[in-house]
Amino acid sequence: MNSPIVLFDGVCNLCNFSVQFIIKNDPEELFLFSSLQSAYSKAFFLKYKIPSDDLSSIILILDNKIYKKSEAVFKIILFLPKYRWLSFFSFLPLYITDFLYDLIAKNRYRWFGKRETCWLPTVQLSKRFL
Repeated sequence: MNSPIVLFDGVCNLCNFSVQFIIKNDPEELFLFSSLQSAYSKAFFLKYKIPSDDLSSIILILDNKIYKKSEAVFKIILFLPKYRWLSFFSFLPLYITDFLYDLIAKNRYRWFGKRETCWLPTVQLSKRFL
C-alpha cells in the first residue's frame, strides 16, 4: 500500500494543528504530508487537472483516490486507533458533513488565525513531508 498523503493549507493554524494531531496519533507513521502551497501539491494539481486556487479543503490521496473535505477527515480518522470511534459520524450524508466542514473552513483564519509562512517540520519529521 502506498502511504496516504495529506495535502493541507500550510498557513492555517487549524490545519497545522490537525497535521500535528495526525502525526502524534499515527503510531505506524503511515501518513505523508504536503502543504497546498508546496511544489509537490502544485505539481499534483497540474497532473490531475485540479483547480489549485481553492486552499480551503484538506485533501487525502489514498490508494490512488482523492478525498476532500469531510470525506477526507473520516478516511484519516480510520488510521488513528484512539479516534476511530469518530468515524461513527460518517453515516451522516456528505452534504451535511461537508456543510459543517465548509462552515469551519470559511471561518478558520478568523477563529484560529493564520501564519505568514508555512509551518516547517523538525528535522526528525521532515522525512514525512513532501
